Amino acid sequence: QVHLVESGGGLVQPGGSLTISCAASGNMYRVNVMGWYRQAPGKQRELVAAFTRGGQPTYAPSFEGRFSISGDVASGTVTLQMNGLKPDDTAVYFCVSGLTLGTVLGNPTTWGQGTQVTVSS
Repeated sequence: QVHLVESGGGLVQPGGSLTISCAASGNMYRVNVMGWYRQAPGKQRELVAAFTRGGQPTYAPSFEGRFSISGDVASGTVTLQMNGLKPDDTAVYFCVSGLTLGTVLGNPTTWGQGTQVTVSS
């Protein structure tokens, strides 16, 4: 069993930056990839980015260049740095994990409870 806990969400003004973090615990041998999804009001959950134990990031096209994922999967930590935030980025951001990159990109094994990010003036 893997347990994911997000932190760092909050209110930020348009154009601002915010960093959210995730800490994993439990059976870490089942975790080779961690990442982030988000769900905006009235919309489906969507992939934001993933990060492998080897340090390789993967981004959904709409986030590359504006968001940056980093971390240490072996230690169970992953961080999402978000820049140039827009009101459309308002969403609940979920930390996810899985054994393979394909798992995290398609159907993550484990989900955190989520952290709210609100972009508003």
